Amino acid sequence: MKRTAKAHWKGNLKEGKGEISTPSSILNQTNYSFKTRFDPGVVGTNPEELIAAAHAGCFTMAISAALTQAGITANDIETEAILDLDLVGLKIDGIHLDVKAAVIDGVSEEKFKEVAEGAKSGCIVSKALNVPITLSVTYK
Repeated sequence: MKRTAKAHWKGNLKEGKGEISTPSSILNQTNYSFKTRFDPGVVGTNPEELIAAAHAGCFTMAISAALTQAGITANDIETEAILDLDLVGLKIDGIHLDVKAAVIDGVSEEKFKEVAEGAKSGCIVSKALNVPITLSVTYK
């Protein structure tokens, strides 16, 4: 299986602009630019936001998969992925996954945290990233 995305850019770094598209058309000529990358008030996306979104989605699905394999159906699970971008070194320093889940009958908080830890290291996006990944769990 292969997944693809396309990016187009025109102009110099600071005044130029580009679009990102995916075959699913969820991203369809979605605007990105220097300003959308470094000025939080500008509408558009950026590569780091897309990495965080991919990580949050993958990790949350990995929790559901682990629970499903154990014969358990998850209630609500919500994850925020917080990517730490070092603007001086121009690198990603790490990603923190903050997961909040509704209690599942028959699943202790300790067991849920164990599943979340396994998902943190086992999700496909986590495996692709070469940065520290931390985790906090709220289970109630």
